[in-house]
Amino acid sequence: MTLPRLGGRPATIDYPLLLTALLLSAMGLAMVYSAGQTDIAAGAAAAAWQRQLVWFFVALGSAFVVTRSSVRLIEWVAWPAYATSVVLLAVLLVFGTGAGTAESMKGWLTIGGTRIGQPSELAKVAVALMMAKVLAGMRGTPRSLVELWKPLLVVGVPFLLIMLQPDLGTGLVFIGIAFGMLFWAGVPWPLLIMLASPGVSLVFAFNTSVWGAWFLVLLALLFWYRPRPIEGVLLAVLNVTIGVVAPLVWDKLNIYQQRRLLVFLDPQYDPQRAGYQVLQSIYAIGSGGFTGKGYTLGTQKRLGFLPAHYTDFIFAVVGEELGFIGVSIALSLFLALFLRSTRVAQRGSDMFASLVAFGLATGWFVHVVVNIGMTLNLMPITGIPLPFFSYGGSFLLASWLSVAVLLRISAEGRGQADGLGL
Repeated sequence: MTLPRLGGRPATIDYPLLLTALLLSAMGLAMVYSAGQTDIAAGAAAAAWQRQLVWFFVALGSAFVVTRSSVRLIEWVAWPAYATSVVLLAVLLVFGTGAGTAESMKGWLTIGGTRIGQPSELAKVAVALMMAKVLAGMRGTPRSLVELWKPLLVVGVPFLLIMLQPDLGTGLVFIGIAFGMLFWAGVPWPLLIMLASPGVSLVFAFNTSVWGAWFLVLLALLFWYRPRPIEGVLLAVLNVTIGVVAPLVWDKLNIYQQRRLLVFLDPQYDPQRAGYQVLQSIYAIGSGGFTGKGYTLGTQKRLGFLPAHYTDFIFAVVGEELGFIGVSIALSLFLALFLRSTRVAQRGSDMFASLVAFGLATGWFVHVVVNIGMTLNLMPITGIPLPFFSYGGSFLLASWLSVAVLLRISAEGRGQADGLGL
């Protein structure tokens, strides 16, 4: 196999996509700077914006290199990138370290006492590339669970390694990318529901009535869709097993894990410990009102009441300081990013390009929904960052590599003469 050569300068630049990503990064850098402006010892937060700015330029440089390549080169790189990511995730189980509020997690690669970054962030891009390569190479659209074994293996290996760290938030992103790409590949929705059924049973198993109703719905779906008999039987048995075992698993969870789930249902359950973070986040966002307290002037942040204010809970700073207006601007930019990325997926020059674009967009979507959801207690706290906003060099790098891939796909896609309008 010969290595595809780097392509020439992109024939067109997707300015709406590029401008949206730049605006998100600019707003994110501004909020990271604001997060460091406190009335107490800010510690690492005070200089976080400087490190984030350095990472931003590194990310832009890396993105430029990718835009000078071609979609065929990106496809060729899928397997080496995926294999490297899996190896790094496996290495983390032995040599990985934690950081901040995730000291017990083995998610950071550390060399000589210096944290280099989180390989899981780059693994998200690699998994999207590899899944696209596998799905694009399949003969026809999968119509049964057994036909999905290859793409499920692609996402399953890194997902298992991530959960062993353990990192539930990142694991959810891998699941989201997988389901998003399977949907875009044309996998029938009943098959996707059946595939998701074990996870649904796990969530519903803590209420016998709800789980029973769900199981009846699943049986009706199996009867209607008529999968292979062995698949139907195994799926039913698996869901029943999960329904029986899940309550037992609850008793095996650590106390802090149980508290996080109970706090999600009722933040006042443990307001001084497990519920403190989300309550302070809700107070901060609610106190911002329509126009906010003013840039850098958020009191919850300045007085040190808001934990993780420059990382996972930076959206609370946006709500407190910029209010409804600032939140609306941020959400509008994210919506523009999703819509433009979907447009790029629709215009992909082939199945691989289209799937990659939608997979990367799905990854961002999961991040935004889960992160904002947990700041409002609509989602359990899982420690998942907000794209382009939360401090973190490896995540910012992965986000801009994703932008670069989308720009390259857009440049080679169909309809380049449509003016690149939304």
